Formats: sequence, structure tokens, C-alpha cells
Amino acid sequence: MLASTRRREILHRLITDGYVEAKTLADEMGVDTSTIRRDLDALARSGQAQRTHGGARATPGVTAKLPYAMKENERLDAKSAIAKTAVDFIGDGDTVILDSGSTTYEIAVALRRRTGLTVITNDLRIAKYVAGLPETRLLVTGGELLGSVFTLVGEHAIAFLGDYTANWAFLGADAIDPVAGITNMNTLEVPLKRAMITAAAATIVVADSSKLGRRALARIAGTEEVDHIITDDELDTTLTDRFGERLIRVSPHATPPPATREH
Repeated sequence: MLASTRRREILHRLITDGYVEAKTLADEMGVDTSTIRRDLDALARSGQAQRTHGGARATPGVTAKLPYAMKENERLDAKSAIAKTAVDFIGDGDTVILDSGSTTYEIAVALRRRTGLTVITNDLRIAKYVAGLPETRLLVTGGELLGSVFTLVGEHAIAFLGDYTANWAFLGADAIDPVAGITNMNTLEVPLKRAMITAAAATIVVADSSKLGRRALARIAGTEEVDHIITDDELDTTLTDRFGERLIRVSPHATPPPATREH
């Protein structure tokens, strides 16, 4: 496991549980305790954790959202395959809402296959990329910036979405569970994600398999409230049936078949 992946998992544990023990993490991740201690020290230096004897606890007041720097290159093959399948749903001339996130950023990259689109986003990195796409209209929500993740949130962003309708909304998620539904670590983003669902005729959640079977702090929606969940084929088979027919699994190592456009 790469250090960035391991630290992201540790940060997930900190946010979810509030405290982690170095020995327990070492046993679960199959590494030396000294390796985990270095990971905890790195998270402490970045202000995302507070070291304790034998472990660490979550830093109070730190925004519970992983920065792009920790995740933009993580599981990139899976995210790219998910994005390509997502774009199969989109037709030329459609209006598309892209939520913030590294997987939705890959959707923006794949949008070069379509023309005449209108793209609405609250992600400044996505907005910068889409601004360079030919024959594409760009609308940016406005709102308050969550700097480490380039995300706009708040009442202004929600009100902006209330004035538009879209064919598709593509949402990211920190965790997806068959019972708890689609959840997020940062409560500030939840109302905006709900507004995206309301504004779109159809909603698709895009998330690599590491996010499935997990629960985060704040509920966005039940899985029955979205049309599809697209993930990669590394999802534990014990979870696959629990998500039902709305789950689409794609292989990062194969060209996905065209998706069926239902809306």
C-alpha cells in the first residue's frame, strides 16, 4: 500500500472514530508500527491529527475533507474508467452538474467526447479545465471556498442551483453504504449535494470501490434516491448484491461497454 493511500485511510479512521492506535493500524495494514508512527507524525505536521501516546486523535476544528493533494493521483485508473462509463450516459447538448472531487474531475476530462454541453460545477479545478473545452458553456455556482479542496459551498451556491435544471448530476461521495446511504465527512457540502440531486433529472454517484461499504458523518441521500452508482470491479462481492441493479461495476483494465441512456 502506498504511503498516500495508507495516510488517507488513517485520516478516514480519525474522522470517523476520533482516535486511532498505531499498533492496531499496523496489524490491520500489515506494516511495522514504526511505519504507522511516521504516517501519524506526517498527519500531525499537516495539522490533520494530534499525536498521543501510542496513537493519534482527530484535530478539533479541522475541515473533515481530504485535500486534493492526498487523493488526486490515488486509484487514478479506476477513476478514469468510472468517468468514461459516466460520460456514456451524456448526450451532445445535455446540461451536466459536476460535484467537486477527483473522480468528477476525471468526468470533466472525459467530456471532450461530447459537444454542445452546459456544465455547472462548484469545483474550481473542474471549472478551470472545462473553461478550455470547445463548444462548452460553463456555469460556476459561486459561494464560499473550501480552499484545500477547491470547493464552493454555502447558501449562495445552493440558491444558484435553484435557478437551473440539468439532465444529469454526477456526485462524489466519501462513503456509500447499502443501509446508511450516501454520506459525507464534511457537513458543509451536504445541502449543496442535495440541491444538485433536486436540480437534475437523473443523478449518478461516482466513487471508487474503497468508498463503498463505509459510513461517514453526514447523510446526503439514500441509495434509492439516485439512479446509478458507478464504481470499479474491486468491490467486495459480498457487497455487490446489496446495492442492487443501480450498481455499475467497471474494470480499469478494459474498455467499458456503452451505458444505456435512460433519461
